[in-house]
Amino acid sequence: MAYFAKIDSNNIVTDLIKADQDFVNNLEGTWIETNKYTHGNIHYESHPQGGINFKAPSQDQSQALRKNYASVGYIYDPQADGFYKPQPFPSHTLNPNTFLWEAPVAYPTIVNDGADPVVWEYVIYWDEDAYQADNTKGWKASRRNADFSPLSDTNTYVWDGSSWSIE
Repeated sequence: MAYFAKIDSNNIVTDLIKADQDFVNNLEGTWIETNKYTHGNIHYESHPQGGINFKAPSQDQSQALRKNYASVGYIYDPQADGFYKPQPFPSHTLNPNTFLWEAPVAYPTIVNDGADPVVWEYVIYWDEDAYQADNTKGWKASRRNADFSPLSDTNTYVWDGSSWSIE
């Protein structure tokens, strides 16, 4: 079985398909297979709008061959031959090596209580409004018990670059 990401003329992934290579090779139209990876690049040339691109994002769903495994809505960069998610927040920038979006403030280094075993952990998320108000902030969190039992702490925490404080 081969996996393919269908890419529209704007380089947006519109569909993911799983097909036998024989099925793909026998579809109506002209196909070019370059075999860049196990399943290769496939380009359907007889489409009236100039072609439908199919790119093999992986050999299977656990191994990404083009930076990231493709999903519907992802963007394909033909120059870098890689897939990436749409930009999650205006302040985030795309890392050209990993094709992952990065926040302008480093991810918090404290993610739980530090106990062994861990009793509670932070549920960390990005808050674009907090960043726009103060470009040294942006990470917020709530807390949850590591065993998912009820936790009475309903505070929101703000990361200042070195520690958490209650908002």
